[in-house]
Amino acid sequence: MTSPTTPPPTRRGTHRRRLAAGTALAASAALALAPAVAADAHPGHSTATDDVRAWITTPDGTQRLTEQAPTRFTTASSARTTLTIDPATSYQTMDGFGGALTDSTAAVLYQLSPAERAQAMRDLFSPTDGIGVSFLRQPVGSSDFTAAAEHYTYDDVAPGQTDLALKHFTIAHDEAQILPLLRQAKKLNPSIQVVATPWSPPAWMKTNDSLVGGRLKDDPAYYDAYARYLVKFVQAYAKAGVPIDYLTVQNEPQNRTPSGYPGTDMGVKQEEKVIEALGPLLKRASPKTKILGYDHNWSTHPNDAASAPPDEPGGETDYPYQLLDSPAAKWIAGTAYHCYAGDPSAQTALHDAYPTKDVYFTECSGSHGATDTPAQYFSDTLKWHARTITLGTTRNWAKTVADWNLALDDDGGPHLGGCDTCTGFLSVHPDGTYTKNAEYYTIGHLAKFVKQGAVRIASTSFGTTGWNGQLMDVAFRNPDGSTALIVHNENDDPRSFAVAVGSKTFEYTLPGGALATFTWPASATRGAFTGSALAGLLPVSLAHATATASTAPDDAKLAVDADASTRWSSGAAQTPGQYVQLDLGRATGLRRVAIDAGDNLGDYPRAWAVSTSLDGTRWTTRASGTGVGQLTNVDLRPTLARYIKITQTGTSGSWWSVADVRLYR
Repeated sequence: MTSPTTPPPTRRGTHRRRLAAGTALAASAALALAPAVAADAHPGHSTATDDVRAWITTPDGTQRLTEQAPTRFTTASSARTTLTIDPATSYQTMDGFGGALTDSTAAVLYQLSPAERAQAMRDLFSPTDGIGVSFLRQPVGSSDFTAAAEHYTYDDVAPGQTDLALKHFTIAHDEAQILPLLRQAKKLNPSIQVVATPWSPPAWMKTNDSLVGGRLKDDPAYYDAYARYLVKFVQAYAKAGVPIDYLTVQNEPQNRTPSGYPGTDMGVKQEEKVIEALGPLLKRASPKTKILGYDHNWSTHPNDAASAPPDEPGGETDYPYQLLDSPAAKWIAGTAYHCYAGDPSAQTALHDAYPTKDVYFTECSGSHGATDTPAQYFSDTLKWHARTITLGTTRNWAKTVADWNLALDDDGGPHLGGCDTCTGFLSVHPDGTYTKNAEYYTIGHLAKFVKQGAVRIASTSFGTTGWNGQLMDVAFRNPDGSTALIVHNENDDPRSFAVAVGSKTFEYTLPGGALATFTWPASATRGAFTGSALAGLLPVSLAHATATASTAPDDAKLAVDADASTRWSSGAAQTPGQYVQLDLGRATGLRRVAIDAGDNLGDYPRAWAVSTSLDGTRWTTRASGTGVGQLTNVDLRPTLARYIKITQTGTSGSWWSVADVRLYR
């Protein structure tokens, strides 16, 4: 792994203007928080069939996956910031959530008594008694997190010797602790999927005869040997009861100078050659095992350009793109990413360029500063991971979300080189007990409630991977038809909001910085799309729409970018005549215009009118009314239009903002 930096400190996320006293939204901020009724991922009370259930984790740790009193959908409208769920619009299918059962994780778990170790495994892997970890990233040999005295692979020979026939291959090291725990994990959660990743080929395959640094020897015999080595690993693990679902060929291939732990500088050309040798062999030996490429950061590894060798001048800044453009792409199912440089939007950019290739997120470690207290790094890690990993990766096409070590000791080890500030899901203490860290909960809010095979569905989200003081969320439809919605409050103060599915709505208030999961069965929203105004509504794509506005015309595009975390704003107090105008490019049937002011409280239009035109010259006013809250749904008689003008006709000291215009036909 790359040594992570400490997550950035929290910034107070207040809006630039406080909502004027006396408005409907001001009153909502005073609502009391729902009382907790069960603790730590172990629901303990009965609920009605159609209830919305909620679990919360707070930055101060007083609530940790704590179930709250249930609520229910109603048909009442809400003036609050509204998270609109659209089950008809879907994205990626989820494969699982979890971390890595490294050599170090196994070692510290074996420091526990058998009873305590069994409980720790249930807390991690049981879908009912724990968080139900459903995805594991397993090192192929040693990583920096090893309790061994020396780093190892599965085919180590004396210096100066080689083993091209792989006669010395053995996974005996893993039979002592790692494989028994993996088999126990699969017994607790039989649906677990595993991605395997080597930190280094055996030293005898490398240019520097060392597991630390160097390159794979550029020789067809060694590409073939390394491919056979990886296949033998997959076969050996399957025989040991742990089938490998995915395989990458090199952890962090641009990390050219790892700090005392296994690593390999593997440029695009070499990774291509490895995959081209591996693909046919793996297809014959283990056809269900898929190959993932890259397995590194969202952006080019720090200092890559400065340390680039002569054959890669300036570094390979588009490594995953080059790989998917190469002949090796036919063997590659998708691309794996880490969190240590860049941001999750890189995943969407790659998906848009190669929509048939999947995206996987495979590593991010929690960490802390040298002087941070446990309370500080619980709070900071919870908030950074919530917005960046729990929500940021999944909103950007990741099919999996995996952090790093599942368990470490109080000193963040044992480790041999590499990171000395890392944290795991669990911290195992010298007295034979353990505690749960923030990563347990940020992954748990997904793993416990979002089942394998779930599909991400559309939901409006106003927060960003930078702390912006607003609400960020992601929604999934499970295979049984239930919905899981994960919401993070990127504000230090409580935030009240509504969740809307068709004509049904519920309201809630989240504590400052809190992460929450809401679930409801399909029956809870039955009939939400069968009312006369909503029956058969289908979203209209705004992918090719353009927009202008009465002020800040260049920013009007932010109202039609399908990203509710961006907005057009009047930049001044509301006065009659301010407008946003859309050009759809061609005549389109319309039945609803949704005008979403986003999470900028009070920025809704005090009065409004919606007009349409076919030619941009002759306009007809289709509807008008008084604004009452952040989301204004304007239902029209069936209308054919190319141009839509939304005009603000009221007066207020607040600005008018449009975070998102959504059209339905």
